[in-house]
Amino acid sequence: MTKATPLYQTYNRAPLRFERGEGVWLVTESGERYLDFAAGVAVNSLGHAHPHLVEALKAQAEKLWHVSNLYDVPGQETLGRRLTEATFADRVFFTNSGAEALECAIKTARRYHFTKGHPEKFHIITMEGAFHGRTIATIAAGGQEKYLEGFGPKAPGFDQVPFGDIDAVKATISDATAAILVEPVQGEGGIRAIPVEMLRELRAICDEHDLLLILDEVQSGVGRTGKFFAHEWAGITPDIMAVAKGIGGGFPLGACLATEEASIGMKAGTHGSTYGGNPLAMAVGNAVLDVVLADGFLDQVRDVALVFRQGLASLQDRFPDVIAEIRGEGLMLGIKAKGPNTDLLMAMRDQHLLGVPAGDNVIRLLPPLVTTAEEARDGLRRIELAAEKVREKAAAIA
Repeated sequence: MTKATPLYQTYNRAPLRFERGEGVWLVTESGERYLDFAAGVAVNSLGHAHPHLVEALKAQAEKLWHVSNLYDVPGQETLGRRLTEATFADRVFFTNSGAEALECAIKTARRYHFTKGHPEKFHIITMEGAFHGRTIATIAAGGQEKYLEGFGPKAPGFDQVPFGDIDAVKATISDATAAILVEPVQGEGGIRAIPVEMLRELRAICDEHDLLLILDEVQSGVGRTGKFFAHEWAGITPDIMAVAKGIGGGFPLGACLATEEASIGMKAGTHGSTYGGNPLAMAVGNAVLDVVLADGFLDQVRDVALVFRQGLASLQDRFPDVIAEIRGEGLMLGIKAKGPNTDLLMAMRDQHLLGVPAGDNVIRLLPPLVTTAEEARDGLRRIELAAEKVREKAAAIA
C-alpha cells in the first residue's frame, strides 16, 4: 500500500516532476521537454539556470549564507541603492516573498498616518479581483471570498470597490482612509490592466486627500510588461510599492519600496524579518538587476512581446470559438477562453507548453524575459495546435 503524502493537501498539482531547467525549457525526470511559459508564476524572470545567476549564488554560498539583520549586510546596501536609483523610492525593506512585501507596505502606510497624528486613518481601498497574498491581512486586502472562507473574521481596514470604478473609489474615501492599493495589472484576477488614465487619476486623488498610493507590482514588475515597473507606462510614481517574484529570478526575494516621506514612521523596532535581505538573496537580486537593467534588455523584451501579441491576435481571429480575448502588456499576457480555460490549458500541456490559470476564465502566459522571438513563435505554434484540439473536441461533443 502506497503511503499517503505527508504534505498539506492545499494544491491540485499537475502530474509532472521536473528534474532540471535550461533557459525557457523544463525537463522531466523521464526526459520530456516542456516550453515553460508559466515561469514559476512570473518568478523565473531570466529562465532556468541562467549562468550569471547560478554563478552569483554559488560564489555567495561559498562565503556566507545568513547573519540576520542584527548586522550590516553589504549586499542590501548595494541592491537597495540600485533599486532606489532606478525607481521613485528612497527606502527599501527586503522580504522573502510578495505577501511579506505587501504586509510591509500596509504597515508602512498605517504607520505614516499614525506618525502624522492620525491613528484613525488605517483603512485601505482595494479593488475587486485583486490578489495581494495569502496572509490574514493580504487575503482581507484581496477580498476574494474563496481565500477568506474558514479563516475567521476578515481583518478590518480594507474597503473594496469594483474593478476600474473610479467613482466608487471617490465615494469610499472617508476620514479613516489611509491609502489606495492596486495592481497596475491584475495577475490572479485575469490579466486585467488598470488604464493609464485611471492610474493617473488615482495618483491625483491620493494627492488631493493626503492618501498614500500603494502599488502591488509583485507580478507586473522587474521588466514583465516591458518597462522596469508597469506604472511607468502611466508616467506616475507611487508612494509605496511591493515587489517580489521576478526580482529574485527564482530565489525567494521580495522588497517594499517607499519614498522618504511615506516611510517616516518605520523606525527601529517597528518591523523586521529574520531571513529578509540575507546574503544569498542579495547576491541573486543584484545579479538579476545586472541583466534586466543592462542597455537594450527591456527593448528586447518589448520586441519579443510584440511578436507574441501579434501572433496571439492572429490566433484569436482564426479561433474565435476557442479564444474570446487577448489581454496584457509585454510578456504578461492572457488568453480569455470561450469554453472553460482548463480545457485550453490542458490542451496546451499536451503540446508540452505550460501556462497558468487565472480568474475571469483566463490563461496567463508569463514567459521568461529572455525568451527569443523564435521561442515565442514555437509557443504560438503549440497554442495553435492546442486550439485545434479544443475545437475538435467541442465539435465531437456537439
